[in-house]
Amino acid sequence: MKKTMKTSAIALPLAICLSACGQQPNVTFKKDVQPILKQHCAECHLKGGQGFNASGFLVESYESVMKGTKFGPVIVAGDPLSSSLYRLVAGEVDQSIRMPHGKDPISDAQIATIEQWIEQGAQNN
Repeated sequence: MKKTMKTSAIALPLAICLSACGQQPNVTFKKDVQPILKQHCAECHLKGGQGFNASGFLVESYESVMKGTKFGPVIVAGDPLSSSLYRLVAGEVDQSIRMPHGKDPISDAQIATIEQWIEQGAQNN
């Protein structure tokens, strides 16, 4: 019981400090980003899809996302503004090529998740 109380006494202030200090939670590809890509991108960016046929971009795995398109990578780890994936879903390009094309935009919260994941190094986690 002493050990549990001691751990709680340390964990709570640490959590409060991290929250108050503006630390962002760790965003993972598997838990956070991949579900967004499956929900909004898989319809076109899986083998045989219109987006895959046009660009070669697949969202089936971390490796395929990091490979990018037939034109090059879409993720620059640590730099969302240099990452075309982020720029396309965030609408920071011509609206005629905003992704997902012809569909409702990805929510601001989901865009922020993708941005944080890239900022945190776009890790395979």
